[in-house]
Amino acid sequence: MVEVRTGGCQCGAVRFRVEGELGHASICHCRMCQKAYGNVFAPLVSVREATLTWSKAEPKRFQSSNLVQRGFCPDCGTPLTYEAPDGVALYIAAFDDPADIAPVIQFGTEGRLPWVNGLHALPERTTLEDIEAAPFLDKLISYQHPDHD
Repeated sequence: MVEVRTGGCQCGAVRFRVEGELGHASICHCRMCQKAYGNVFAPLVSVREATLTWSKAEPKRFQSSNLVQRGFCPDCGTPLTYEAPDGVALYIAAFDDPADIAPVIQFGTEGRLPWVNGLHALPERTTLEDIEAAPFLDKLISYQHPDHD
């Protein structure tokens, strides 16, 4: 049976379907990925061995270097793709069910921010445990697209 996964942006304007086996998942710490994802690293998974279909609109693309394009939703800005000569990778968090797409390697470690390795030691709170600091949280209603078609 062929594995099928779906995903997309937070507003739902761009949706994708991946049929087949995913490649290796990774984290990239390079400065280009940090800026492209607005984050301290980019968690990506290769789909070069699978079939990627855009089931709604395609992402808009930005040519971030002479060899790489980055795809994102033109409506909400969600980062979606890393497109290089060796294939396409998708942003892991853009999948509807990303929990089992675990990175197996880190790239671009020369750009890793010095405090990233200590994140696991920071105190933790669930969203509603922070209600005193942000009393509006219990009234929050998400307008994001649900994690399914």
